[in-house]
Amino acid sequence: MRLGIIGLPQSGKTTIFNALTRGDVPTDISGSKIEMHTAVIDVPDERVAKLTEIYNPKKIVHAKVSYVDIAGLEGKKARGSISGPLLNILSQMDGFIHVVRHFQNPSVPHIAGGVDPARDLANLEAELILNDLILVERKLERLGEERKRGGYGRKPIEIEHETDLFEKLSELLTKEIPLRNESFSDEEQKMLSSYGLLTRKPQLIVVNQSEEQSPIELEIPFNQTQLICMPAKLEMDIAQLPAEEAGVFLEEYGIEEPSLDRFIRLSYDLLGLISFFTAGEKEVHAWTVSQGATALEAAGTIHSDMEKGFIRAEVVHYDDLVALGSFSEARNHGKFRLEGKKYIVQDGDVIVVRFNL
Repeated sequence: MRLGIIGLPQSGKTTIFNALTRGDVPTDISGSKIEMHTAVIDVPDERVAKLTEIYNPKKIVHAKVSYVDIAGLEGKKARGSISGPLLNILSQMDGFIHVVRHFQNPSVPHIAGGVDPARDLANLEAELILNDLILVERKLERLGEERKRGGYGRKPIEIEHETDLFEKLSELLTKEIPLRNESFSDEEQKMLSSYGLLTRKPQLIVVNQSEEQSPIELEIPFNQTQLICMPAKLEMDIAQLPAEEAGVFLEEYGIEEPSLDRFIRLSYDLLGLISFFTAGEKEVHAWTVSQGATALEAAGTIHSDMEKGFIRAEVVHYDDLVALGSFSEARNHGKFRLEGKKYIVQDGDVIVVRFNL
């Protein structure tokens, strides 16, 4: 899972990045070169710790999430305002953390002359919509040329279906409706999978506040979008403290859990992800799959050979395994299940894949 941190200049993107990664790095653009920073973070999950207590494994592997601190968006409505290299980076993200400024600081001037979170949110959304519309219009032009020249070996019905889909996208974007608000069929999603359209990506909107500011409400009319208010500078300062001192500050400021934990939970929910586990004396390993993934897909996440030679999945849910202490006890109490390749994996499943090549 790769989440790109985006926002207007001086909104606090790097502060959020440092709060999440316990880092202290700047992000800047020098000339035409785009500089960004990436950090791969272990997903905090108390279930991994509990499984480790049970099995005392030689190796522990957490699920991972990558945060990418991206500079360069300025909320411009000029045609094609996002450069090609930056657009390529954005298109590779699974979702966005969209940082919106709410804090006041005279020494850090706002590029628009004043702080207005609703305006900034709308402006940057408009920029993403515009760049998607440009891509869609160019695709429709190419489809028109392809139809005139006989399809380049493709069937006319294939070109017609693709044209219908991109005309649908054009209509939505022209009405300034982001594509994440629309549902697409499996066939349509397959056709769109290689285009990296920016407004199809889910986003977590982070309102960056001062510690004395109260949370605010922003109108979020579209799907696959969530909002959280947080004092990013305070969270960054706490994240860089030793664990014991950090706990004291969290309690003092009434912060129930570190920003990293909240972000992970919201990110998983936003992207429709769940965790399953493999556990034993050699290794306890947390794995990430999409909601609705089958046992066969989970096997492929572990190793391609398991997917190719899949026989069955032996499944015990985490809660049952912890309560009973072992797979054998789970079997004795009727909590052990044999599942086929079409079984839908549940969050917290502990799985042993049996396979043969």
